[in-house]
Amino acid sequence: MTNAAREARTDLEISRRRDDDLAPVVIVVDDDDAVRLSICELLESVGIASLAFASARELMEASVLDRPGCMILDVRMPGLSGLDFQSHLATHGIPTSIIFLTGHGDIPMTVQAMKAGAVEFLTKPARDQTLLDAVNRAIAADLAKRGDARMARENIALFQRLTPRERQVMRAVVQGALNKQIAYELGITEVTVKLHRSSLMRKMRAPFVTHLVRAWQSLPAELREEAGG
Repeated sequence: MTNAAREARTDLEISRRRDDDLAPVVIVVDDDDAVRLSICELLESVGIASLAFASARELMEASVLDRPGCMILDVRMPGLSGLDFQSHLATHGIPTSIIFLTGHGDIPMTVQAMKAGAVEFLTKPARDQTLLDAVNRAIAADLAKRGDARMARENIALFQRLTPRERQVMRAVVQGALNKQIAYELGITEVTVKLHRSSLMRKMRAPFVTHLVRAWQSLPAELREEAGG
């Protein structure tokens, strides 16, 4: 397979890994039917899609946790509590943006939720605009996290195109080394360094070194360490 064909195939693989373009949805989890209905009606009145569940267990059985958006979560519910469910999501690597909405909150509970990454902790009844503002922040945070994760996946795929020497040169470039310093460290000529540098920046789709640095920083630590070998 030619280099062009390999790069084309990698581009296709990257495209297939992209998050699907579903509109953000707010998942409402509360054991109070009236509360669920009220929140969903409020969200839909401003054009925000919503899904409602009476318990964390019911939600987990629905297989919708990968949808972009956020979650409005009651604290005290039958079965798994809101705080326990937040911990469950974190343990399973599901970085959902969570807004807690409860009639039974206290300071220690609020601190625990916020330390674990909750976007907001609101008490019932919350003002409509306060809740909508929190939802907008939570959705924005979720989309940003998904964007960062997608970019990291793409950078990993691009990085894997590089030859071992190109990876070594990339590591040196992002660390601020000059071409002549890289040539000395790797035992190659400066002209060769320039050729590797040009090739790796093209493969990484980095028009400037600043772009290359950001791509490098998004790579897993183990890949960055291997590049020094």
